[in-house]
Amino acid sequence: MSKTVWIVNQYASTPDTGMGGRHYYLGRELAKQGYQVYLIAASSHHLLRNKPAMERDIKVESLADGFHFVWINMPDYTEAHSKQRAINWFVFPWRIQKLARKIAHKPDAVLSSSPSPIAFLGAQRLAKKFKARLVFEVRDIWPLTLTEIGGYSPKHPFIRFMQWVEDKAYQDADAVVSNLKNAVEHMVNRGMARDKFSWVPNGVSLEEVNQKVPLNSDAVAKLPKNKFIVGYTGTLGVANAMDTLIEAAERLQRYSDIAFALVGGGKEKATIQALVETKQLGNVNFIEPIPKVEVQAMLEQFDVCYIGLTKDPLFRFGVSPNKLFDYLYSGTPIIYGIDSGEYKPIEKAQAGLQVPAQDPDQLADAVLRLYQMTAEERFFMGQNGRRTALGYYEYGKLAKLLKKVLFR
Repeated sequence: MSKTVWIVNQYASTPDTGMGGRHYYLGRELAKQGYQVYLIAASSHHLLRNKPAMERDIKVESLADGFHFVWINMPDYTEAHSKQRAINWFVFPWRIQKLARKIAHKPDAVLSSSPSPIAFLGAQRLAKKFKARLVFEVRDIWPLTLTEIGGYSPKHPFIRFMQWVEDKAYQDADAVVSNLKNAVEHMVNRGMARDKFSWVPNGVSLEEVNQKVPLNSDAVAKLPKNKFIVGYTGTLGVANAMDTLIEAAERLQRYSDIAFALVGGGKEKATIQALVETKQLGNVNFIEPIPKVEVQAMLEQFDVCYIGLTKDPLFRFGVSPNKLFDYLYSGTPIIYGIDSGEYKPIEKAQAGLQVPAQDPDQLADAVLRLYQMTAEERFFMGQNGRRTALGYYEYGKLAKLLKKVLFR
């Protein structure tokens, strides 16, 4: 009889409702490998584009053979900084207790995923009820993120409570997994036994990219023509160091063959567009967000892919942005402007150039270096990235890593 895993991620989604992402793809791959998978998420959160219609407390959707998505009816909110979001951190672990009577396949393993660690308390209760293996997953180190980036005091009562839950999770979980390669150092400092840790990064879904969906005509029309294109896809936010990319574009204005294409949306988009207008840059093009299945078709139009983040000390534990793996698979050279400690994926793969975070001069120099290379040299870099994506970051292979953690 096949084994069953319940994956508890309050912010999970499907490609139709949100971004899909890590657990959607890992869940599908685990199901293909013969496991029963239930991915459990809230019906309302700020990352959903299309919220599911809820007529009852729990809604179970079978998305594929062995793969089920479970929606937990939750109070509605839209903004990331809403008070209701914080309240939902406590409501969610309580409401998932009803799953014991709603899901036919009882879990052999329960995985509880952050960012908020509070859901772990509910997942632990379920694991104890069913005598299941308990795995704690850290995708964003809370409350450290809230103190180092958010500016909250470690002495704040709510932060202290979260710290207690995090430490408890490291102690009580049978295993701990993270997509942040060096997060183990933080965890060990919080009292976790090192041998509990496993690294399972984010990756690329071959099922998705093999659909080969062409780029929509509106996006094609807005792409620069007959230019060397430095492209970016994803959220246009403060953390993505878009201002650094704009400053690099300003330094390269005199090169008429070089253009920049920014594909995506976000709260900072208007600010970035205003910055481009103020600087009177004619080499920066904005393109509306595109469906995830069209991303590879867009990346084929780029000569270079850019990924960057701000200089946040938290990134010393590593990063795992989804776009990185899409970029690698595309076979396009990458400029990696992230200070991610010992984790240097592009440098290691020889798939592009790494520059310091938020350094527009070195970013502009990296663009020029790639521009001045031969097409064959850039092709070689890109193929290094593609081989790395297929060898290490393909979700079918990552699911095999995860199943060893879940069912060891």
